[in-house]
Amino acid sequence: MKRSLKLRSDSLPRVEMSLRVNGFLSQKALAEDVGLALSTVSNFLTGKPVDRLTFVEICHRLDLEWRDLADLEIPVTQTPPFSDFPYSPPLPDAEPELPEGQVDLSSAFYVERVPVEALCYRNIVKPGGLVRIKAPRQMGKTSLLARIMHYAYQSDHITIPLNFQLLDEADFTNIDRLLQRFAASVARQLRLPNRLSDYWEDFLGSKVNCTTYFQEYLLPETQQNLVLGLDEVDRIFQYPEVAADFLGMLRAWHEEAKINHIWKQLRLVLVHSTEVYIPLNINQSPFNVGLAVELSEFTPQQVHDLAKRHRLKWEITQVDLLMGMVGGHPYLIRLALYHIALGMELAEVLNNAPTESGLYSEHLRRHLWNLEQNPHLTIAMKAIIEAEKPLKLNSMDAFHLNSMGLIKMEGNECLPMCNLYRLYFRDRLQKLDV
Repeated sequence: MKRSLKLRSDSLPRVEMSLRVNGFLSQKALAEDVGLALSTVSNFLTGKPVDRLTFVEICHRLDLEWRDLADLEIPVTQTPPFSDFPYSPPLPDAEPELPEGQVDLSSAFYVERVPVEALCYRNIVKPGGLVRIKAPRQMGKTSLLARIMHYAYQSDHITIPLNFQLLDEADFTNIDRLLQRFAASVARQLRLPNRLSDYWEDFLGSKVNCTTYFQEYLLPETQQNLVLGLDEVDRIFQYPEVAADFLGMLRAWHEEAKINHIWKQLRLVLVHSTEVYIPLNINQSPFNVGLAVELSEFTPQQVHDLAKRHRLKWEITQVDLLMGMVGGHPYLIRLALYHIALGMELAEVLNNAPTESGLYSEHLRRHLWNLEQNPHLTIAMKAIIEAEKPLKLNSMDAFHLNSMGLIKMEGNECLPMCNLYRLYFRDRLQKLDV
């Protein structure tokens, strides 16, 4: 995949027309809108190579399809300066990597979901920016979050990641305790003294206290744009009253950025696995504002490209065979390619995939154990496996199974995420007493 692109000479009239239609009367106006250097926009408009993500982002802002404009014959060696890149991945001939959690920023095996990354980068550097990322587990949410945070850092923003899995159970039982923990965690990562006692007044209420702490202490002290990356946010959904207060506060902060300069410094990234199934006032929810990103499965083209990065000389036939078993599930695809790159045959992967001797056995047993702890989800999953067509479940069961990555949704109906799950759970769930 080429790291830089340039406009074809015959595309310039279309671009110039789109500039006028979208109200960009100068290169400077476009540069300011997309948050890029004027020189970068100038290079784009004069047919000089620019970073691929930048090219896609500018085209998206002009409501143009980038593939229709790009000169795809540009030599790979023509790359822009290092400073134009959010990160600098190695060449795609790196040694295979066992997929474990977040994909490293320097990894050659991270798969872009064009134009998702470019849209996220553009939005997170906007004053008061808010990005929401939703996808089932092991679909790449945390890896995308890491790249957004790195891009913000490279853009001279302070970045603070906060994972809700690190909070104690007791933190979610009381809104005052949660907000104090939240505010103290941010202050600590900013290397600022804990001054909660100076700003926390019981009679004012927890949300007002936390807001004041940020508005009058944390944000003025930073004197820079601040990005908070909140991962595993759906953990709070289990506590509706606390969730409503916390999420309502985030929405209020986002709205304040429209009228209050100090709040323009704050940008938020919210990452969650499930649909927001708690009742939230439409005007108090952060889940209907900002940029919404829903990560999808890999496409056959992406899997083929990833196979090449693993030094596999695959045709589309092999891609179809693998996807016929695991779909486009990022983790399952990468795990297979890793082992095949080390010498395992594709036929062996597929034949043993739904068995205890296959390379997915540990992954499958973990899912089975989780189902065994929730009999109602076991019953729901069994019904989906046995159904001959997509099945409608009650909302809560569908949300939970989808967040676990076991099913996918087609409208309001559910079906197994992939054939691997259908084969494995058809055998295992028949043996359970449910």
